[in-house]
Amino acid sequence: MVSQNEFSLQAKRRGFHLITNEILQNLPELPESGLLNLFIKHTSAALTINENADPDVLDDMERIFNQLVKEREPYYTHTLEGSDDMPAHAKSTIAGVSLNIPITNGKLNMGMWQGIYLCEFRNRSGSRKIVATIIS
Repeated sequence: MVSQNEFSLQAKRRGFHLITNEILQNLPELPESGLLNLFIKHTSAALTINENADPDVLDDMERIFNQLVKEREPYYTHTLEGSDDMPAHAKSTIAGVSLNIPITNGKLNMGMWQGIYLCEFRNRSGSRKIVATIIS
């Protein structure tokens, strides 16, 4: 059986944000077993799973991505939407726009220190739309 719903995350500032609880609040009751696919409908943000214990990881991830993909590079041609836009597209491609998470005993089967992140790569953005597909 497959079920699907779409919802919006609250707008967030640029950076990496732990959103596991916000995701769970927008999901229906999970089946005993299955798979959750999360897909973000944007080209300048991403989803990933990483450590949920130390908030320094969020800041470090932002710094790492900013070193990997810099703003205002002279070779960028897509510049009309701001100096952060083209780098945001590249970062989104690197991090990815979807996640697959196993469901076991009616819960997301992630490691103890794992959480779902929204990677917001734009300086100013609105809410981000997520499509959640549950396969049981």
